[in-house]
Amino acid sequence: MTTSTRGAAKVPAVLVLEDGRIFRGRAYGAVGETFGEAVFSTGMTGYQETLTDPSYDRQIVVATAPQIGNTGWNDEDDESSRIWVSGYVVRDPARVPSNWRAKRSLDDELERQGVVGISGIDTRALTRHLRERGSMRAGIFSGEAITAEGELLARVQAQPHMKGASLYEEVATKEAYVVPAIGEKRFTVAAIDLGIKGMTPQRMAERGIEVHVLPATATADDVYAVGPDGVFFSNGPGDPATADGPVALMRAVLERKTPLFGICFGNQILGRALGFGTYKLKYGHRGINQPVQDRTTGKVEVTAHNHGFAVDAPLDQVSETKFGRAEVSHVCLNDDVVEGLQLLDQPAFSVQYHPEAAAGPHDAAYLFDRFVSLMEGQRA
Repeated sequence: MTTSTRGAAKVPAVLVLEDGRIFRGRAYGAVGETFGEAVFSTGMTGYQETLTDPSYDRQIVVATAPQIGNTGWNDEDDESSRIWVSGYVVRDPARVPSNWRAKRSLDDELERQGVVGISGIDTRALTRHLRERGSMRAGIFSGEAITAEGELLARVQAQPHMKGASLYEEVATKEAYVVPAIGEKRFTVAAIDLGIKGMTPQRMAERGIEVHVLPATATADDVYAVGPDGVFFSNGPGDPATADGPVALMRAVLERKTPLFGICFGNQILGRALGFGTYKLKYGHRGINQPVQDRTTGKVEVTAHNHGFAVDAPLDQVSETKFGRAEVSHVCLNDDVVEGLQLLDQPAFSVQYHPEAAAGPHDAAYLFDRFVSLMEGQRA
C-alpha cells in the first residue's frame, strides 16, 4: 500500500526487521508500507540500474554508499520498464540532483512509481547487522502506516521467505520481441527472459547478434523456431530450485549441443541442468565491486553482482555429467562461491555475475566475445 505525498522527507518512517531490530528515519519516495527481503548493495554508483534490475523483485535494497541521488534520474539508464525493488533504504539522500542528463530527482521517481523508502538511518549499522545475521524479511512503514511495534513485527514475520520463492515468471516478458543486430548481422540468438536487463541484448547486438527475447515459459520448439546459432539464459529473481521449466529447457538445448551462455540465474539453471544443487547464501553478493578469478586464464576481474543463491559444485575437480565433463570456471575471491561453470565436451558456459555491467565495471565484457567464439566454432 502506498500513498503519494509531497514533502515525504518530513514524514516519519520505520524499518522493521524480522528479528525485531527497528531503525527509525524519514520517508523517502512514496509514503505507505512495503515488504520484502532486506539486502545490501555495495555499489558506489549505478543506483538507477540497480532499482530497475528485475532480479531485485521483492527485495528491500539497502544502499551502503552514504550519499544517494546525487545524479538524479534520467530516461536512458533504466534496465527495464519499471523499478522492481519493493523498497529502498538510504542514509543521506541528495537535496538537489546535479547531472546534465537528470530529468528529475530520485525521490520524485520513487514517489511516481509508488516505491516506499526510508532515509536518515544508520545504513552502516544495518549492513553490519545483515552481514552478521543474514538477509531477512523486513518492512518499511511511513506516515499513517506506522502502528504499534509488535503489530508491525508480526506483519513482517507473516511474509513469505525468499527461499522457495518462484519469481522469474513475474518479471519476464509475456510476448517475444527482437533486438536487431547493430551493423552486419552475424548470428541469431534465442534469449530466455528470466528477468533480463536491457543492456544484455544490447551488448550482444553490438557484436552483430540478432537477439530474439523469449518468455520464461518458452519451449524448445519456440527456441528452435527462430533458427538460433546460440541460446542465452538471463539473470532473474527468486530461488532457482523452483525453476523446473527453465531447467528442462536448458537440458533440451544441451542435448542438441547448441552453443549456450547463461548469467546469474542462468548460471544456477545450468548448475541444476548438470545435476548440481543450489543453496541460499547468508547475505549474497550485490554491488559492482566483487573480485572474481577466471580460472581458465588466471585473470582477476572486478565484477557486478546481484545474487542471493549459488551453485553447489566442487571447486577442485572435474565432474562427470550427463552432458560430458564440467568444471568450475570462475570463483569469488571473497568467499570461494562458484561464479562460473563450463562444459569441456560441448559449447556451454555460464557465470554468476553480470558481464553487461551497465554501471560498470567492464572487466567481464569479454564473456560476450567468448560466446561469439563458441558460435563461430560451431558454425565452422
